[in-house]
Amino acid sequence: MDFASKISPCLWFDTQGEEAARYYVGLFPNSRIVDIGRYTEDGHEVHGQRAGSVMTVAFELAGQGFLALNGGPQFKFSEAVSLIVYCEDQAEVDHYWNALAEGGGGKSQACGWLKDRYGLSWQIVPKSVIALLAGADKDKASKAMRAVMQMVKIDTAAVERAVAA
Repeated sequence: MDFASKISPCLWFDTQGEEAARYYVGLFPNSRIVDIGRYTEDGHEVHGQRAGSVMTVAFELAGQGFLALNGGPQFKFSEAVSLIVYCEDQAEVDHYWNALAEGGGGKSQACGWLKDRYGLSWQIVPKSVIALLAGADKDKASKAMRAVMQMVKIDTAAVERAVAA
């Protein structure tokens, strides 16, 4: 396994770590499976997993390293941690939103959040909207925030219309 990054997120799955990693790698460019580790008989009294089953999957999404761990059902994802996808335009927002929401937990809350089929939370946000929210013009930022807070999937054109009003 390559430890190019000093810090890397570990995502705890019941048994779907490899499936999830392959799904994510297929969705994002510049992504790949790096390594797959398997359980052995050693430690079986603690981990309870079948020897030979997938324990970890090291993978990269858009060059960022991740580790998927098949650790069992005791822990679940929550909105306390989410992955943010910064999008160039509405077409990219639509692409990632639709792909990640497909077969998933659906919308999570307002502001571009959703849960995927594995229960992982994502924020799909256009860079242009982030720029409006963080901009020096407080009136525009306020209008953008009011618009975004009413959206589940962010609609760039609708935010721009709200700011222009």
